[in-house]
Amino acid sequence: MEDESIEGKSPSLSSNVKGGCTVEECQGMIKTSLRNPMVKFLREHLEKSGCNVADNFFEAIKCDEGVGGGYLRGDGIKVCSNGVKLQNEVDQVLIHELIHVYDDCRAVNLDWENCAHHACSEIRANHLSGDCHYKRELLRGSMKIRGHEQECVRRRALMSVRNNPNCSKTAAKEAMDAVWDVCYNDTKPFDRAP
Repeated sequence: MEDESIEGKSPSLSSNVKGGCTVEECQGMIKTSLRNPMVKFLREHLEKSGCNVADNFFEAIKCDEGVGGGYLRGDGIKVCSNGVKLQNEVDQVLIHELIHVYDDCRAVNLDWENCAHHACSEIRANHLSGDCHYKRELLRGSMKIRGHEQECVRRRALMSVRNNPNCSKTAAKEAMDAVWDVCYNDTKPFDRAP
């Protein structure tokens, strides 16, 4: 299943894995993820931006749906133990969600209910996190030789924004189109897209 999210409101779908793992196993994988170079990089840049993200910001929980996890403003990043099975999946959830946290930290007035704001952060998170790396796309069965990365970012970000109860399908597409160029090319805190 594809990524869906309503950042600041409910966990985003980063994975849809039947069974998943226990909360304890997931918490252990989160601990391992905190040593991942990309996770460490994002946390350092959050701290430089004035947003401290302590280890207790990350929590494994059991979710109602088969979701991978999400960022909840004021409550941290939640990783859904029943939505992930592998260390790589937990790493990916943390990286994706930390990009949302970074956007939330650096924007003075980011409003997750605003379709354009939500679309911009989803574009950035899908583009910069590696969610659309060709190997991941191959595993999803959604691979093309040319243009796969931008198509994947569009597809996944649009699905997330469409799941925002404040954004109709039309509003989600219009917001995505309006912010695409600026947000796709915004690679902060990276010098360029990884």
